[in-house]
Amino acid sequence: MSSRTLQPGVGKVEAWAWAMFDFANSGYTTVVITAVYNAYFVAAIAGNADWASLAWTLALAVSYALIMVSAPGLGAWADRNLAKKRLLAASVAGCVLTTAALGLAGPGDLWLAATLVVASNFFFGTGENLIAAFLPELARGRGLGRLSGWGWGLGYLGGMLTLGLCLAYIGHAQGRGLGAETFVPASLLITAGVFLLASLPTFLFLRERGQVGNGPGTAGGPGVAGAYRQLWRSLGASRRFPDLARFLVCIVFYQAGVQAVIALAAVYAQQAMHFDTRETVVLILVVNVAAAFGALAFGHVQDRIGHRRAIAITLVGWLVTVVLAWLASDAPKFWLAANVAGLCLGASQSAGRALVGYLSPPARRAEFFGLWGLAVKLSAILGPVTYGLAVWLSGGDHRLAMLSLAGYFLVGLAILVFVDPRRGRRLALSDRPRRPARPVPT
Repeated sequence: MSSRTLQPGVGKVEAWAWAMFDFANSGYTTVVITAVYNAYFVAAIAGNADWASLAWTLALAVSYALIMVSAPGLGAWADRNLAKKRLLAASVAGCVLTTAALGLAGPGDLWLAATLVVASNFFFGTGENLIAAFLPELARGRGLGRLSGWGWGLGYLGGMLTLGLCLAYIGHAQGRGLGAETFVPASLLITAGVFLLASLPTFLFLRERGQVGNGPGTAGGPGVAGAYRQLWRSLGASRRFPDLARFLVCIVFYQAGVQAVIALAAVYAQQAMHFDTRETVVLILVVNVAAAFGALAFGHVQDRIGHRRAIAITLVGWLVTVVLAWLASDAPKFWLAANVAGLCLGASQSAGRALVGYLSPPARRAEFFGLWGLAVKLSAILGPVTYGLAVWLSGGDHRLAMLSLAGYFLVGLAILVFVDPRRGRRLALSDRPRRPARPVPT
């Protein structure tokens, strides 16, 4: 990371500390959402019932709905009070504790498991929004893609480290004849521990910056009603930035497909391709290698070819992924689809976050990254629930459910055509905080 791509006063150590949060929290999505716990929830906790995949996606949907309600209000409050770092610390503590507690739910403990999934994913998603809001404070406009790419790349390395540690324990446990009811809880403790330790550099070296914005802050009032009022105010403010607003809608659609793949990858591997737990974990490890490469490489490419073109390329890659997975009749073909998915995953996640930062007004970054979180979480409801419903209604046809995701990527591409990053950047930079009127002397 060149110092020329960083904002004045930002050093390489601080940029690394910011990226280390992606390294720290990625173990949660890799182990809990993608590789281990999702398949355990469907097979063991829900007993492989016809509704098991739908139950998993509905638990995630509830957590994302809670984030949708709270994210814009929390973002505006953080902007006004310069409190992103404090809220980030609270989200880490909550996610670490509830992730470890997931191991308390055994076969048949559906409601306990679902409640802990809702809580842990809520804390994870809130932290994801808050750390993203630091990005434009650290990197210059043309360096956003590069720093975001470094973050996502380190994130996939962190996910691989956590998953690798879990894989080592799983192999040890299976060698002793122990089953999933033993190695899954231990994997959750490993995941929580890595998250806690690896996030320490972020809190030691990342500084609280930003401007006191002109958003309404806490004016919406406390509680759920206040959060809804803040949500509508933030949505209304986004209309002043039409390219940002269009891109947020684009995110809802293409991320619906991405989030479904993340949430159901291990389930698809085990139910459609008949992989066992160890094979699934190895598959996800390899996918993370591809994703890390995609995020790191595409961060540089994005800054050269432009944000919109970079995202369009990744969406075409996602369409190819879905079709390959649908057609895969044996393990080698599915491995090909999985690696294409990994490249697209790292690239599309990094590129989307960077473009939101590029189009956001400097004084309202946390507020608009709250809307980014809102869009991603809405997509995380639509995509996985679509998949779960397709499996349930088709009598267990996971291939058909996978193919149905192609529609989300096609709609995302169509909306992306109408996003003009240069025009959006000019509007964002022209926005200035309103200063309070001076008192009239008496």
